[in-house]
Amino acid sequence: MGTTKFGIASCAEFVGSSQKVNSACLSYPSLGYSSLSFAGRFGSAAFRRSRSTVALRASFTPVSVRVSASSATGMPNGELEASSTRVIGASDLLIVGPGVLGRIVAEIWLKEHPGSQVYGQTLTSDHHNELIELGISPCLKGTQVAHKFPYVIFCAPPSRNSDYPGEVREATLKWNGEGSFLFTSSSATYDCSDNGYCDEDTPVVPVGRSPRTDKLLNVEKVVLEADGCILRLAGLYKAGRGAHTYWLKQGSVDIRPDHILNLIHYEDAASLAISILKRKLHGRIFLGCDNNPLSRKEVMELVNKSGKYNQKFEGFTGTTGPLGKKLNNSKTRAELGWEPKYPSFAQFLESL
Repeated sequence: MGTTKFGIASCAEFVGSSQKVNSACLSYPSLGYSSLSFAGRFGSAAFRRSRSTVALRASFTPVSVRVSASSATGMPNGELEASSTRVIGASDLLIVGPGVLGRIVAEIWLKEHPGSQVYGQTLTSDHHNELIELGISPCLKGTQVAHKFPYVIFCAPPSRNSDYPGEVREATLKWNGEGSFLFTSSSATYDCSDNGYCDEDTPVVPVGRSPRTDKLLNVEKVVLEADGCILRLAGLYKAGRGAHTYWLKQGSVDIRPDHILNLIHYEDAASLAISILKRKLHGRIFLGCDNNPLSRKEVMELVNKSGKYNQKFEGFTGTTGPLGKKLNNSKTRAELGWEPKYPSFAQFLESL
């Protein structure tokens, strides 16, 4: 085993001095959590990338890395030992689950905080190359943290987490308590299902009624106990992604047409999340929506009339099932001074 000098960016400080890990938090191609992942891969190709300056910024700290003969290619018994004295900056951000929403958060954060570092914690290494190209330093879940972060946002979905509250609790331990910790939850927690009006103060679904909301409420409890903040989001969408896209591909769907939907564009959800983080708020709950609720039928009528799609939606054929709610987040907007880029789904379609 020899000693080789590598330029290890930001994530190296996750690894304690001489701590053995299978995959390190390195600025080499590899990512994932939700739709993303990481896996440390070592190869000269990483240094030949056109965006190599992302991984090898002037601010990186050279460290000595001992790599066994097999570890460089991810072969069995690979091990890495690294040490770094680099310190997390006052504006650095950790994104747990840098999927669609997390990537947009990173893009906005880096523009608004020049010189800051954004780290992305993932479950696998499937998309690390993509994260690095976006300026995000990837690291795998389970890597030991030597330094905590002033800003942390947890936006990984519960679908791939058997112990969701535990995952979030672990993330809160990576927050130093200074800036803000934010968990992106769902407006499904509000106890309203008769197409009635709902805002930040509407009571939540009683524990025990729904496994889905129970999981979210248990996580929210963990976040509030850690003095973090919660952002309950309406249905997320963007071009090529969202309920409208799925229904359009189906042609017709056997669900009731009068169920009320609440929407928020991914970019608006990201800007709202950053508004909360930047204000260094603690122990608060906010609501994210565009204040323009629509029935399923109205959404797809807008899609058909927009002329922006080659397909036509035939209709909803269901007559039973739960109704929805009409969300309003005027209190959130007033406190944060926030307004959406896309005030309605109709205006989004016009922008395409």
